[in-house]
Order: sequence, then C-alpha cells, then structure tokens
Amino acid sequence: MEKLMFKDIISKSMEKAIIDMGFEEATPIQSLAIPHIMDGEDVIGQAQTGTGKTAAFGIPILEKINPKQKDLQTMILCPTRELAIQVAEELRKLSKYQKNISVLPVYGGQPIERQIKALNKGVQIVIGTPGRVMDHMRRGTLDMSSVKIVVLDEADEMLDMGFRDDIEFVLRDAPSEKQMLLFSATMSPEILRLTQEYQNDPKFLKVVPKELTVPEIQQIYFEVKEKMKLDLLARLLDIYNPNLSLVFCNTKRRVDRLVSHLQVRGYLADGLHGDLTQNQRDRVMNKFRKGNIDVLVATDVAARGIDVEDIEIVFNYDVPNDDEYYVHRIGRTGRAGKKGKAFTFVSGKEIYQLRDIQRYTKTKIEQQEIPSLHQVQEIKTDQFIKKVKNVINTEDLEKQILIVERLIEEDYTSLEMAAALLKMSMSSDEEVSTEEFPDTGASHGMVRFFLNVGRKDRIKAKDIIRAVGDKTGLSSRIIGKVDVFDKFSFIEIPESSARDVFQIVQGMKIKGRSVNIEPANKRMK
Repeated sequence: MEKLMFKDIISKSMEKAIIDMGFEEATPIQSLAIPHIMDGEDVIGQAQTGTGKTAAFGIPILEKINPKQKDLQTMILCPTRELAIQVAEELRKLSKYQKNISVLPVYGGQPIERQIKALNKGVQIVIGTPGRVMDHMRRGTLDMSSVKIVVLDEADEMLDMGFRDDIEFVLRDAPSEKQMLLFSATMSPEILRLTQEYQNDPKFLKVVPKELTVPEIQQIYFEVKEKMKLDLLARLLDIYNPNLSLVFCNTKRRVDRLVSHLQVRGYLADGLHGDLTQNQRDRVMNKFRKGNIDVLVATDVAARGIDVEDIEIVFNYDVPNDDEYYVHRIGRTGRAGKKGKAFTFVSGKEIYQLRDIQRYTKTKIEQQEIPSLHQVQEIKTDQFIKKVKNVINTEDLEKQILIVERLIEEDYTSLEMAAALLKMSMSSDEEVSTEEFPDTGASHGMVRFFLNVGRKDRIKAKDIIRAVGDKTGLSSRIIGKVDVFDKFSFIEIPESSARDVFQIVQGMKIKGRSVNIEPANKRMK
C-alpha cells in the first residue's frame, strides 16, 4: 500500500495545521480512508485506537465543511465522554487555520444548558455520546436535517455498551442522502447488520495487525503463578521505577483489589473502571496526567479514553480475553517515537492465549525469568548509590559535614557513620516485618492474628479463609491454621504477606460483622 502524501490531497491551511501537530506522513488507516472519504464514499474502517483514525475521518470532514453555513453538517458519535472530548480536541487542532468552523462535544455529566447555548450560536460539527445527542434531539435543540456526514467512532464499543437503539434513533433522523463512516476495532455480525442497513455500498478498509504493533515497544512475558502476580508486579515496578505505568486487569473487581494491594505496599496507585462516576473518572485521570499517581490500574473499556503520551510501561496483569485488546493495550506506551515496554503475566493455561496473540500480531513476545528478591535488592542498591553520588555532586552539604565532624571527634569513623546511615535508609521488608510482628506465637515463617469474630457471630473457619482470600488475593493453600472460638478467632498468615493482610483486612466485614484485626500475643505455655 502506498502511503498518502498529505500535500497532494489537502488544502494549504490543513497542511499547515498538520505540520504544527508533528504529522510527518499518513498512517496506514489515513492513507486508506482519506481519499475515499474525500470522494464522498461510505467507509467501514477497521482500526484500533492509536492508529490515527481520528485524523483519518477528521481531515476530510473539515475539508468538506462549508464555513459559511452555520447549520449542523457533521455528527460524530462516540461511546464515552473521554473519547468525545479527545476527538473534539483533535478536530480543533486540525482546524486551527480554518476560519469560522465550530466544533462542539456534547456528553452527559456537563450542564445541558451550556451545550444548548453553544448549539444556538451555530455549530457545524457535533461530537457526542449517543444518550446526550438523543436527549438534545428530543428537546429540539439539535437539528439533524442539514447533516451531510455521520461518523460512528469505535462502533464495537458503543454496541457493547448497549447503545444500538440510541444509534439507530440518531441515524433514522438524519437525511437519507448522507455519507456514513464507521470505524471499529472489531467487526461483529451486529456491526455488519448496521452497515447493511444504513450504509450505501461502503468501502471496507482494514489495517492489518502487523502494522498496528509499535516497533519501539519491547514485549516480554513471565510465566507466573496467580498468587505470585502481585509480588512480580511490585518487583518490576521497583526495578524499572517508571514515572507512569498502566496496568490492565480483565474485571472491575480485579482492578479494585489490585489497587488496594498496591496502595498498602506504598505505591501511588489508583483505578479506572466502568462502575466509577464521571467525576471519579475525571479525578483519577487528572491525577495520572499530573503525575500525582504513577500506577493506573484499568479495565479495557475504561482505558479507551486514556490518551497520555509518557506511559513508560504497560503491564498485562491478566492476559486479555480478546487478541485485539492486546494490541490496543500495548499501544498505550512507546508513543511519539519513544521507547516503551509491555510486560504480560501468564498463568497456567493462559499460555495458549498468549500463543494466539503472537500468531495474530505476527510478533515474537520474549519470555524472561522472574527477577529474584536478591536481584531486586541489588538493583535498588545501585539506584540508591546513584542518588547518593548525585547528592554529593550537586547539593550543598556544609551543614551535614559539620555534623559528621562532630561525630569524628567522638571517635566514630566516617566509614561507620556512612554504614549506619545506609542501614537506616535501606532496611529490608523482612526487618520491617520482624519489628512490626516480633513474636505472635505462630508457626515458623508465619504471623498469627487475632480477629474479634467467632462462633457466636455464626462464623466458621471457612468463612474467615474465604473472606481474607477474597479481600487480599491470598490462596487458601498458603493461609495457615485458623482457630475459631465463641467470641474471637486466630488466623496464621505467611510473614511475607502479614503487613498487607494486617492493613487490608482491618474493618472488612464477615457475614455483616465488622472485623478488627491485631497481632496475637505469644501463646502461654
């Protein structure tokens, strides 16, 4: 396929905007779609987010808009508020040097009165979520009679989210003589039925998977037991210390649990999934963009609106259920010519899913051994030494030197002082664990905890094991002895997980009873 040269097909004002945005050449989907859309043909484009599809329909739409006509000329439907805003921002950048073109995103969560005021002034392009667009149409504040182009962006996602009726409501109200463009990551039978009913002899354009895989992304997988995934994630975060990283889980519940575990371990982490309110989603994304959190845990659907350039590592905590989701996920890193890493955690039979992904993407994903705790400690030591050297070379240490000189006068050597400070700064997790839970009368390698619930609360040992396992992710196989008495119980937890369990279990409920957990006292002989 020949790559499109923008200057051969677009206006000078559009070319200037494209240069400002840093586009050097057309992406595959742009090369395929722009000529057909410019010619007025209906198009079905199969392409993932991150392949330049917004510009693929945005450039020809802006070129075809009549700036003298203030009526609505193009309607773009998107599944989420985030994507609607993202598309609107890109169209505004593309129309930078075109006068009298008005672009408006409309979505739920924003006061409708503000949108009505903007619509009354005259808007040529509306980008909206189906529900809010339909609301405006019913109110009579959005007139579809002059629409010449309708775009369904991420059609598969809109149908998955149950917007079929809303989409058809909008399409039925648009003029029959219109150009319809549909873009989707996948082509389900439901999408094909939609195209047959509402499109006229559409051109089917598909970007093959190998063109979707970003070559600058280093792809690695680890074979790991399910119960070890959290430890592996923590080790990799400690080794690579990314400024921003994105972790994908397959379910909303997994997102919440993983965020809880990471926060307990001291990582600046938060989650994003469909159960959050719009305000909560906005708050999380703002924190991530500003670097107030550096680990964002998300589901595939929630991540659709994420457009952050500096994500250094993508973690597939769960192997995606859909091969195409893998491409979509890893495309979040290695953007704008930067290098990125994608780590996939493979447990048990998931290795077969990974092989399907490799065949689909025509990419070799390299296996690596799980880094040992010793390796992590060595790397953290190297990083610490680099920080020390940087402080020596760049900071004013006059006050600190005076303190050292005082200690030298007391017969302490500088080597002893440096070693003491290192010990204070680099205490290991095992030392912390020993200090927190010195002797609880547990079996070797375990910590024994007291719980304020028992048989009188209709609670059995299996209820405690299940509740602790669900909340912390610990397998029942590694939870130790559980003793249940009338008004209280005891549970043994491996030392390596004791601190996490102590913080996570506090306040949780078992059979409606709020749990208080404390390190047990040593058993009396």
